[in-house]
Formats: sequence, C-alpha cells, structure tokens
Amino acid sequence: MNAGGFLLPAASTSSSSLHYRKNYLKESTRVSSNIFCFSNQHGNRIQMYPVLRPAQYNQLQITLRKSISQLREVGKVKADVKSEPYDITKDIKSIKDSEDEFDGSTVPWWEEFPKRWVIVILCFSAFLLCNMDRVNMSIAILPMSTEYNWSPTTVGLIQSSFFWGYLLTQIAGGIWADTVGGKAVLAFGVVWWSIATILTPVAAQLGLPFLLVARAFMGIGEGVAMPAMNNILSKWIPVSERSRSLALVYSGMYLGSVLGLGFSPFLIHEFGWHSVFYSFGSLGTVWVAVWLSKAHSSPLEDPQLGPAESRLIARSNVVSSGSVVEIPWKLILSKRPVWALIVCHFCHNWGTFILLTWMPTYYSQVLKFNLTESGLYCVLPWLTMAFSANLGGWIADTLVSKGYSVTYVRKIMQSIGFLGPAFFLTQLSHIDSPAVAVLCMCCSQGADAFSQSGLYSNHQDIGPRYAGVLLGLSNTAGVLAGVLGTVATGYILQHGSWDNVFEVSVSLYLFGTVVWNVFSTGEKILD
Repeated sequence: MNAGGFLLPAASTSSSSLHYRKNYLKESTRVSSNIFCFSNQHGNRIQMYPVLRPAQYNQLQITLRKSISQLREVGKVKADVKSEPYDITKDIKSIKDSEDEFDGSTVPWWEEFPKRWVIVILCFSAFLLCNMDRVNMSIAILPMSTEYNWSPTTVGLIQSSFFWGYLLTQIAGGIWADTVGGKAVLAFGVVWWSIATILTPVAAQLGLPFLLVARAFMGIGEGVAMPAMNNILSKWIPVSERSRSLALVYSGMYLGSVLGLGFSPFLIHEFGWHSVFYSFGSLGTVWVAVWLSKAHSSPLEDPQLGPAESRLIARSNVVSSGSVVEIPWKLILSKRPVWALIVCHFCHNWGTFILLTWMPTYYSQVLKFNLTESGLYCVLPWLTMAFSANLGGWIADTLVSKGYSVTYVRKIMQSIGFLGPAFFLTQLSHIDSPAVAVLCMCCSQGADAFSQSGLYSNHQDIGPRYAGVLLGLSNTAGVLAGVLGTVATGYILQHGSWDNVFEVSVSLYLFGTVVWNVFSTGEKILD
C-alpha cells in the first residue's frame, strides 16, 4: 500500500467528512497491493475498498457527497447502525507499516531493468573492447618498429594484415549468426580476438610471419562482431528503439578508440609495449563470462523475460518465427534496396576510413601540429562521433514514434550522414586557421555519425531475419573501400594535393546520397 493513501468506506451518514464505522468493520483482509476487503460484526464479507492518494480522495469525497445527497432524496440511504465517528487519517502511520509488511519482497530495480537493453549494453561493451584491441597497435607499433628495426613498408604490411582476416569473416559471420544465433557467434569473436591480442607480443618475438598471422587472426575474430550484433538486435529491439540502440552500440567503437589511444601511451611508458596487449586482451575474458550468463540470441530463448517486455517485442514483430536454414542469395541480391546498402556503405567508408587513417598525417603536414598535438586532436573527432551518433539515434526514434515512416527517417538521417561531411570537407581548402580546421574535421565526423541511424539501421528494417548476412555483405564493401581508399590517398598525395583527396571523398558522398534516396526503403522486403 502506498504511504499517504486513504481507506475509503462505501458510504457514511456524515456529509462533512468520510468516516468508517469502527465497531461495524471489525476485520480486514488484504486482497491486492491496494485493495482491502472488510467483514462486519456478523462475519459477512462486504465491499472491497481501494487505497487512494490524497488528491484522489478529495475528488472522490466531493462526488460521494453529491451521490449521498441524491440517494437520501429517494430514500435509499439507511443508517441502521450507530457508531462512533473515527477519522481515518489517524491510521496513516499504521497503513504505511502494513505496506512495509506486505511489500517487503519488492523486486530490485536492476532485476526489472529491460532485458533488451541489457543486451544492448553488453554489445556496446563488446564493441568498446573491439576498438581498444584494434587501435592499440597504432601506438605500440612505434616502439616495436624501433626494437625490431622494421621499415615503413613493413609497418604498413603489419597494419594492413588485420584486414586480411577481417574481410574473410564478414559474410561468413553473417551466415553463421543467422543460422546458429548471434550469442554464440559474438562470444566466439570476442574470445578469438582476445586470444590473438594476448599472443601478439609472443608472435612478434617469433618473427614477422607469426605476427602477420596473429594480426590476421585478430581480424577474423572482429570480423564476425558486427554481423552477430546486428542479428541479435534485430530480434530483441522494437523498431521504435532501433536507431538509438544501434547508435549506442556503435558509439562503443568510438569510445573504444578514445580509451585505446588514451591508455596505450601510459601503459607503454610505465610497463613496456607488451603490457598493452596483455591488459587489453584479458578484458575479453571478463566480458565473455557476463555475456554467457546474461545474453540470449532471441527473446524466445530467455526464460526470465517478463511478460510485459515479451508482449512489447512481439507487438513490434521483431522476433522471426523459425531459424534460418538456407540463405536465399538469389532473392537477396535481386533487391535494389540491398544494392543501395552495399553501394552506400562503400561510399560512406571511403571518406570515413581516409579521415581516420590519414588524419594524423594531415594534422602534421598541413596544420603543422607536433606529435603530441596530433594525438590529442585525433581523439576529438571520435568523441564527437560518439555524441552525435546517440543524438541522431534519439532523433530518428522520436520521428518514428511520432508517426513518420521508417523510410522517410532513414533517408533523412543518411542524407545528413553524407551531405554533412561533404560540406565540411569542401571548406577545408579555404581555411587557414588550425583551430577552425580541427573544428571542421569534428563537424564532418559528427555529421557522418548520423549514418548509424541511416544505412547502419537499415539492414534490420528490410530483412530482420537475414540482418547478419545483409550487414556482412555491405560491410565487406565498406572494408574494401577503406583498404582501397587508404592506398588511393597515398597515390593522390604523391601526385597531387589534399584538396584532390577531399574532392574524391565529396564526389562519393554526393553519389551515395543520390543512390540512397532513389533506391533505399525502410520497409521489410525479405521474410
């Protein structure tokens, strides 16, 4: 019973205040959390009375006074039993004590926290670790190259070896997640890349070929993460929460880069470059233990899922019936929205990978920042992306909840994700101030993060049952764009300027905008 409530009798002979008859209502029985049933002196059960809060009590008091007055006029109110008036407000303290007695077994708040958001937070944590383990090599490679006398060509080979494995498991990870379930696949990925991270110092001591294999193995583990995550969230998250849930998960990657770039120099300085791989890799074991005990591939497999949350997910029709036995490749590749995803993922990642890979070089060559300043300013775009991704997710879900079509929302958000970076990159050639140039870079990446509520959410829209495969397809194109764009940028800089680099990126952003708005959809086309 809620403190501050009042016990309301059915009727009273007094019109000035509501009382109950102390000698008439002798025994009460609690029926529910806010209902009592009373027995009279003869043992007969009479009316159940609700517990009301003061505002409700006052309003009902006025209504009952009018009703009693009307009943008296027709002679239907009888007062056969005289009793001593008793003011119920004196018993508020005893009512509160009674509530403590009955409600002492209230479920803790953390057990009532929505299970679907537990899944989202765990996926966020996995992506945080994913990028921490990925970017640590970009810092550790400096003392490693000095110790092992690696040339710049060798350093580039080591950095690129990660993508060998990463490319291999994009589509394979999607197929596996859609057929086996995302829980097992994501757990496999985290265990695999964590072991590869821990073994990196050992591989480096054994020789360059072993190190290349270790980095490729790490790419294999991280390659299944995005398809597996997409598969899980397609089953757990309603459409009205899809954008902000994905934005939160992907912001884990951005924050992982910030933490990796921030803590790696400290660990290397204090404990040597080996410590970066040992400490970051060991965090994966903690995550896997929690994941295996708390996560399920589908809400249908979770025995502890509450009925209210289960109905919410079921109403949104996000749980597919039956498991995927065979991937309908011909049907998938015949759909224009699927090809819009693939093409636009390529256009998006070309510009994104160039900025993130070549940003330190741009800061050093063009803005004349030293190494420390370059490292500091490289973190700012990642922080901006983490903030704007979640902002974009909230805006997108709000628009959907207000009745705007999913297609309209996806096109708006992705248009911002393309046209925003295109605009800010064109301004860089006209800016002389380093501070303004850094601000332009942050704004470009901030607008880019709205893509999380555009094309990155669209796989679950058009084919929730095959969300893992769809992301594997489009992200394969995205990874190819990153590899080709990084190589092409080096060639362009050797024969041209940074303005030419930005012109190529802007052209692809504009092309992607046209393709997306003409061919994409937010409706389910694969079932």
